[in-house]
Amino acid sequence: MFGIIRPCRHRLSAGLHAEWLAHLCGLCLALRDEHGHLARMVTNYDGLIISALVEAQSPRAEGRRDAGPCPLRAMKGTSVAKGGGAQLAAAVSLVLASAKVSDHVEDRDGAFARRSVALAAKRVATRWADQGSRTGTRIGFDTAVLTEAVDRQGEIERAVRLGDSAVLATEPAELATAAAFAHTAVLAGRPENAAPLAEAGRLFGRAAHLLDAVEDLAVDEAAGAWNPLTATGTGLAEARRLCDDAVLGVELALREVKFAQPTLVHALLVHELRQAVRRAFGHGLAGHGHGPQQPPPGWIGPGPRPQGHPHQPHPPQRYPQGGYQPPPPPQGAPGGGGPPQEPPKKGGKHSGGAPIDGQGGGCWIPKFRVPPKPRNFFFGCAVATYMCCSCQFCCRDPFPGPWSGKPNGSCDCNCDCCDCCSCCDCSC
Repeated sequence: MFGIIRPCRHRLSAGLHAEWLAHLCGLCLALRDEHGHLARMVTNYDGLIISALVEAQSPRAEGRRDAGPCPLRAMKGTSVAKGGGAQLAAAVSLVLASAKVSDHVEDRDGAFARRSVALAAKRVATRWADQGSRTGTRIGFDTAVLTEAVDRQGEIERAVRLGDSAVLATEPAELATAAAFAHTAVLAGRPENAAPLAEAGRLFGRAAHLLDAVEDLAVDEAAGAWNPLTATGTGLAEARRLCDDAVLGVELALREVKFAQPTLVHALLVHELRQAVRRAFGHGLAGHGHGPQQPPPGWIGPGPRPQGHPHQPHPPQRYPQGGYQPPPPPQGAPGGGGPPQEPPKKGGKHSGGAPIDGQGGGCWIPKFRVPPKPRNFFFGCAVATYMCCSCQFCCRDPFPGPWSGKPNGSCDCNCDCCDCCSCCDCSC
């Protein structure tokens, strides 16, 4: 899983957000209960879709359990997903996280270039693979299909040539997600759903791989790393077409599935998948020499043309699609081109300014700092370990980077905020 489904609180209704959080907490607790606290590091937003698919096909009474108070829920108890769905999500997350860590070790990326870090990471990856395999066997899912697909990725990357279709490079991801999606029908006792869910999973894997490639394109080009778009010479316009086709295919395949409770799955695999495409290409199309400048992330259509003003120093700038960009702010305003503004006065006993915090209340540690206060490598490792064990990476939104101190989170505030997913099973 690549973590492309990052729902914003503004797009999910309160009820759907509670459902989504129940599956996120269920995945986290399944990893903790069966594999220890360290395994909770692999909790991810895409993995919980597996759990949501199982519950959507079966009665809710069979898939929930009460969870005790948690600091990440303001010390409140709640009902979370349980059973085969959460276990399958845990198994898939562990195996794919193991493969991702092993890939970083082989490529000697960043800190993994250090021998000590690489050795420790390799042992963790081996442990996660074994744990995922045991959990998968317990629920009748052979994780070998995942490991074999991942092993084939390197072979395919070496075989792909300039001019080939980028879809050739997405085949391993397609096979892995197709197998995981199809097994949700087995766990839910709906074998007739296996074929359409496998098709939905295959196309979701294609979209996820391509979107991951688009988001990493600038970094990969700067580092000279392998990227399916660069390796095949696929432009971003063609990549966008492939992603749009995959998203439409997922929606059509889901229409063939018999769901008992389709709303959350529809929200995640239709609406949020569309949003993932808009978010990735909103960031990715500009500045890479792959065509004209595109609208900013979250821009979904041209608005009314702003009225001119006789004293307006800069006319509105037109996007290729017909939208307009507001003029730059005047000198002295925030974000303007004038002289720098006087920085805010420092307050409190810390030199980094008054602490602030985001969504989640005052129990979060570490706090946000303005400006962000970076940490050295070793102190950052300690903070990262604490944040992992307290689930802040998956439940705190936004959360401060352990090393950079900068805010990170699922909501990039570039969303097209709507509550259309709070309705019935729409086909919009």
